[in-house]
Amino acid sequence: MRARVTHTLTYRYSAPVLLGPHRFCLKPRGQGFQRLLHFELAISPDADCLYPLVAASGDEILRARFDGTTDHFQVRAISEVETQLAPSLITCLEHHEPQLPYPVGHLNGDLMGALEGWLPNGQHDPAAVDLAQEALMGSDQRVLMFLQQLVEIIQDRVKYTQRHIGPAWPAGRTLKERVGSCRDLALLMIEACRCVGLPARFVSGYHLVEPKPKTYDLHAWAEVYLPGAGWRGFDPSGKGAIDDRYITLATSSKPGLTAAVNGSFSGPPGVESELGWSIEPLLLEDGPTLADPGAADRKLALRIKER
Repeated sequence: MRARVTHTLTYRYSAPVLLGPHRFCLKPRGQGFQRLLHFELAISPDADCLYPLVAASGDEILRARFDGTTDHFQVRAISEVETQLAPSLITCLEHHEPQLPYPVGHLNGDLMGALEGWLPNGQHDPAAVDLAQEALMGSDQRVLMFLQQLVEIIQDRVKYTQRHIGPAWPAGRTLKERVGSCRDLALLMIEACRCVGLPARFVSGYHLVEPKPKTYDLHAWAEVYLPGAGWRGFDPSGKGAIDDRYITLATSSKPGLTAAVNGSFSGPPGVESELGWSIEPLLLEDGPTLADPGAADRKLALRIKER
């Protein structure tokens, strides 16, 4: 699939404010099963300093600092991406399908952060442990059957609904409420996978569903590391294993680090802010792109140099 996505976020303030440092996770992944063909980011007012960096997850994010006051703040990202289907998991894991629970000592040490429990002491939420044990029953300790059963149980227990405000809920709350947003269901799956030794992390991006909805929103799902197949995406609020209609923006073992825009502002007492956003995707036929793959990086480098 080839698509162009225009993502606009507009903040308006009831009085002039000072913008604090901001972090943007709006540049799509450019490796693996996803190729970034073009990316541009427009910010108003202009940033006093704008620079890219590679996050711990390997994703490229942007940071900005601002000078002066403003009564508005707009961020617009235009991305052109080409995605492809990942190789079949059955093919990747033939004769080498991991048995569960997977021994932590067999994993690369770089993956340990994706195994941490949600509780402050590093232990797992008891609700997630129970859910993982239930999914493990009848799976013959086979990882693919476990993942299939886990998605089915989550979809049976929790009704998907949109929720635009607030962080992802922990497993216990989602199961108790029996309702949750895509990020709540994603975190529930992540916690359950970690309980059986499977590294898992949170993903933020776009799901270009068909038929086309009235409006698009950011979507969240899980990535699970499967020895022999690597990081693979699973959407517990969708059909399970993801396909080529998903576009990844950012990943992290901590959901809060994948926010599209993260920053602060300061102003007079009682100042209020209002947020509006739009995500406008356009599916493209094979053909010329907006720019060559390196143009966005050269443009950004030029902007940084000019400052």
